[in-house]
Amino acid sequence: MNVPPTRLRRRELLKLGSVAAMSPWLSLRADEAKPKLPRVAAINSIYRLRSHAYHIAGRFIHGYTINGLHHQPPFQLVRMFDHQQPADDLGPEVCKKHGIELCSSVAQALGGDRLDVDAVLLIIEHGDYPLNERHQIQYPRFEMFQQVIDVFRKSGRSVPVFVDKHLSFDHHKAAQMVAASKELKVGLMAGSSLPVTWRIPELAPPLGTAFEEGIAIIGYDRSTWEIYLFHVLEVLQCMLERRPGGETGVKSIQTLSGEAVWKAGDEGRWSWPLLEHALSRCPSRNYGRVREQVKNPLVTLIEYSDGTKGAVFNLVEATSDFAFAGHIKGQAEPVSTCFYLPPPPGARFFDPLTFNIEKFFATGRSPYPVERTLLTTTMCDHAIRSQHNEGKVITDPSLLIRYQAPEDGGHFRGRFIDRS
Repeated sequence: MNVPPTRLRRRELLKLGSVAAMSPWLSLRADEAKPKLPRVAAINSIYRLRSHAYHIAGRFIHGYTINGLHHQPPFQLVRMFDHQQPADDLGPEVCKKHGIELCSSVAQALGGDRLDVDAVLLIIEHGDYPLNERHQIQYPRFEMFQQVIDVFRKSGRSVPVFVDKHLSFDHHKAAQMVAASKELKVGLMAGSSLPVTWRIPELAPPLGTAFEEGIAIIGYDRSTWEIYLFHVLEVLQCMLERRPGGETGVKSIQTLSGEAVWKAGDEGRWSWPLLEHALSRCPSRNYGRVREQVKNPLVTLIEYSDGTKGAVFNLVEATSDFAFAGHIKGQAEPVSTCFYLPPPPGARFFDPLTFNIEKFFATGRSPYPVERTLLTTTMCDHAIRSQHNEGKVITDPSLLIRYQAPEDGGHFRGRFIDRS
């Protein structure tokens, strides 16, 4: 693969280091050999090999690679709470080895009413949790966040909180989380690694890009669809949010399956040429025609408030890569890219996510608005509801979320392997 040249990485590393160095959290006494680092607590659903906590909290412990070189976060993970302890639980071993206090509650991990940590990782992904009637995993992100907020209220202060992936399977709970963060002036960042991973070929549309239509694709059948539906919505949204005037929200959501997917394309509700452009960027693309390959296609059709058209697909037999393609007003040729995810066990797409979390913890300002994640969370919930109701078109005021995209979305450029 041709890897795009690095941009901004050295400048952002220097910025992160200087912010951390100037932070009031850091102190240096005469009897100390090195500065006291900002203290981080990790609230996890589960800590086992390849879990999200293993990848994110683990990078705060061990460091990770940026542009081929080792980077050690200027933070100290001091406490960990794991909601579940399966037979392959790594939590006790990791905590004992690295001097991390393994706690029995969320409040204890934050220092109780004293709140003696400077930032919180809330990583509630993976583990044994029930499904609801719509096959959504009922992860207790909302409930764990409420326990964090309770400590903030009792202590009289708050610290930045990162919430991994979508805010909740339920958009009502997600909205409550954002509202509570604004009430208490809590710095809140959320979302997946997809918007910040590498893009091949490099594609970073400037603010004001006049997208008229965009699609995003994946193929996934290893578990409930909601897991990857959120990811592919993040792929679509981090591109289409760069339209002139910023994001103004979504008018309607509809999920179709089977032959209805192809029929919608034939009727012009989504673009066949855009689908082909997106597939052309996928290293895993299968041979043959997608219409003949895919046995049970899924598409969620998104009508934005300003008339822009969006669609996200699950095409199991056609690809296992995430890709985007979009039409820009006045341009004959679409733009397209693959969102590259280096595979497990290292799963280096967690490198750019962790780096953006570091920037957030150092400054208290999320690199991208939490409203993006609130919108993708809400779209995900309504898309699943539409699917459960046999393709019902959903219009709901909860989708009318407005925000301005950042000038730079924080995705990584450059190397994703170590320098020799």
